[in-house]
Amino acid sequence: MRYETLIGLRYTRSRKRAQGRNRFISFISLVSMLGIALGVAALITVLSVMNGFQEELRTRILGVASHAQLTAVNGDMTNWQQAAQTAAGHPDVIGTAPFVQAQGMLSFDQNVRGAMVRGILPEAENTVADFGRTMKVGALTELQPGAFGIVLGLELAQALRVRPGDKVTLIAPQGLVTPAAVLPRLKQFTVVGIFEAGMFEFDSGLALIHMRDAQVLYRMGDGVSGVRLKLDDLFAAPRVVRELAARFDTDTLLSDWTGSHANFFRAVALEKKMMAIILFLIVAVAAFNIVSTLVMAVQEKTADIAILRTLGASRGAIMAIFVLQGAIIGVVGLIAGVVGGIALATHLDVVIPALETVLGTALWNKEIYYINEMPSQVLSSDVITITAVSFVLTLVATLYPSWRGAQVNPAEALRYE
Repeated sequence: MRYETLIGLRYTRSRKRAQGRNRFISFISLVSMLGIALGVAALITVLSVMNGFQEELRTRILGVASHAQLTAVNGDMTNWQQAAQTAAGHPDVIGTAPFVQAQGMLSFDQNVRGAMVRGILPEAENTVADFGRTMKVGALTELQPGAFGIVLGLELAQALRVRPGDKVTLIAPQGLVTPAAVLPRLKQFTVVGIFEAGMFEFDSGLALIHMRDAQVLYRMGDGVSGVRLKLDDLFAAPRVVRELAARFDTDTLLSDWTGSHANFFRAVALEKKMMAIILFLIVAVAAFNIVSTLVMAVQEKTADIAILRTLGASRGAIMAIFVLQGAIIGVVGLIAGVVGGIALATHLDVVIPALETVLGTALWNKEIYYINEMPSQVLSSDVITITAVSFVLTLVATLYPSWRGAQVNPAEALRYE
């Protein structure tokens, strides 16, 4: 073992009989370790929770929306079977489903609510969306052509005060022209199911009916509004859309989820970045506590440094001793923080209820967030980035005190010894 390493390790250890200033330096070193550990653990935990929210948001949105979709420029796609077959020929497309989408007004017992009406084929819809997971009452298969059944979002059903079996009136914006006036088109639908996607946008404003009933109500004949696509890899949606665009003419529009719901994911990503910056500042403050530790250590070891210099130790060797001392403090705190942060982030389902019991208050309100427990997803990329940046901050904090220690003049330091 090189003598620089041996001396650095010896300076770092707290001696049993340490007294006075040396004991205070050991205490400051311990505080620095704890500060780094707490900062790193907090950073890993918070970013893991943000990752969990991002994944939960993505799952809820794409459980109702589509990865990509094809629509016609004029709003009426008559050759949808051919379009679906062409899209299905792409190796990344694993599901296709036609749909009719239009606005409507739902009325029941003097309660009126506007809604987005989506006509679907239940069998095909299950290949592109995850309504099976979100259904609270009934099933999509209960939507039969000509039976005029309807499935409502939970918030929409509660606003209308309807239950399964009730008949609601759907008012289409297309009117019937008569000699007397233009009359709205009305049709009664029977509520056969209720879903809860966990997204207020869908739960409060989406109604599902059979595609054939939608075509009759909105006078679309055999046409549809478009075709929804499910992809093998949802993150490849922009690339798949670009590749599919070459297979269709200019009358077909292609879009994907990254464009139609970009604001949600941009907001979460921005919040994650800002939280990371704020928490990195906490880690930086803890890391730079090492500066005060090493400055005091250098002043206390001035005579030792002078003796080492007279024995032939170079300034670089002196710097290496104190850099090693500071690095050990940082690495110990860093390891403790990484282990503690991963343990905390992966056991939030146990920690949160325990804290609620101890504090006697609810930290996680299921009625507000529509999630049974706080989501958490530890990403190895986040842990590696946090570890690397924190270690660099620790090393940077050791440079100035180590440089000051290397500048000690042996003659001046030993004059009064």
